[in-house]
Amino acid sequence: MKCRIFIDREHDEETLIYAHERTKLVESIRELIEENAFELVGYMDREAVRLSLGDIHYFAVEDNRIYAQQGSKKLQLRCRLYQLEEMLPESFVKINQSCIANIKSIERFDVSVSGSLLVRFKNGYTDCVSRRNMKNVKERLGL
Repeated sequence: MKCRIFIDREHDEETLIYAHERTKLVESIRELIEENAFELVGYMDREAVRLSLGDIHYFAVEDNRIYAQQGSKKLQLRCRLYQLEEMLPESFVKINQSCIANIKSIERFDVSVSGSLLVRFKNGYTDCVSRRNMKNVKERLGL
């Protein structure tokens, strides 16, 4: 695969990929570009912080506010969960009514006797996958 880069401040930035088929490399490049092109601002106290999607474990609703969990930091967002869901790339999936997970930050799934899925993230947080979202989560993860 060839790679050419053109630096031209007169044109809008864009990335074109010509490939014979959709491979893991092509998908990785696409995800990397989507994650870096998406800009999001979170607030901690009165400080605004620029968020990188690759560093976010999940978005969750607490006390009617949306928070992004980035490492050990919890940052408040000024938007609605449904708006986030529409804007986020495919590496994020809604697991229940109040949580959107970064697929890359999921450590493992625990299956209970009743058939429900418990998601364990790399930072130790756990949450359940709702029955309504179970099919979509399994499809996105290839299960």
